[in-house]
Amino acid sequence: MAHHEASRTDEPVKPKKIPKKAYEAELRRLQTELVTMQQWVKESGTRVVAIFEGRDAAGKGSAIKRITEYLNPRNARIVALPAPTERERTQWYFQRYIEHLPAAGEIVLMDRSWYNRAGVERVMGFCTSDEYRRFLHQAPIFERLLVEDGVLLRKYWFSVSDIEQEKRFKSRLTDPMRRWKLSPMDVQSISKWEEYSRAKDEMFVHTDIPEAPWVTVESEDKKRSRINVIAHLLSTISYEHRDPPPVTIPDRPQARFYQRPPREEFRYVPDHAASLVKPSA
Repeated sequence: MAHHEASRTDEPVKPKKIPKKAYEAELRRLQTELVTMQQWVKESGTRVVAIFEGRDAAGKGSAIKRITEYLNPRNARIVALPAPTERERTQWYFQRYIEHLPAAGEIVLMDRSWYNRAGVERVMGFCTSDEYRRFLHQAPIFERLLVEDGVLLRKYWFSVSDIEQEKRFKSRLTDPMRRWKLSPMDVQSISKWEEYSRAKDEMFVHTDIPEAPWVTVESEDKKRSRINVIAHLLSTISYEHRDPPPVTIPDRPQARFYQRPPREEFRYVPDHAASLVKPSA
């Protein structure tokens, strides 16, 4: 059954930290397996869709980043759609997501998905009650059709407490590298914590189906959540270890008729890196 997230009156669970070396070693091992899995997906013509949903600042993006870090971007891509255009708002709701579904040999990771309608759109009033009810009815049908057609569909919900979420929001506020991640919509999620909780519970009731179940990722500790979600994803796909085709690097032939033009004829970027080197004594 669905995991119940910590409410404002619950004390968040604080898992024991993983030693840095152990984390890095296991992450490396799992990422190696992901590369192996991708090779099998490509050769077998399998189609994989992994949906990442959850609270703002729950760690979805960083988990996706670790999954795709060493994958071939030609066959593995991230889908993070912006707000729908005026034209898209007049389409069947699932229509704009369909064009991003994988072809044979591809992996698609959705950083939020069609479940926007059951979450932010529902809570913030961006859809009508009729549109919301229609979504809850159609989403399981849509997903059953995908699975029936052979798509491997995985759905992950990243769970984080309100205390940890607020802590992460505040860290983003002072970090110029991550300030863009803090939107006005994110801030409102603090004051609407209970509304989002009810929306999530209702979503699970209607869309946690045997063909495409929801799997909760405890994300109070981001490193644990990354390791756990990658390990789980790999465990749900019966891939085979296949060696890539052998490649022989030929000997470089001797230059015969080519002479490189003088360096002075080209423009080069300034050597900014030289400013980081201490002058010799």
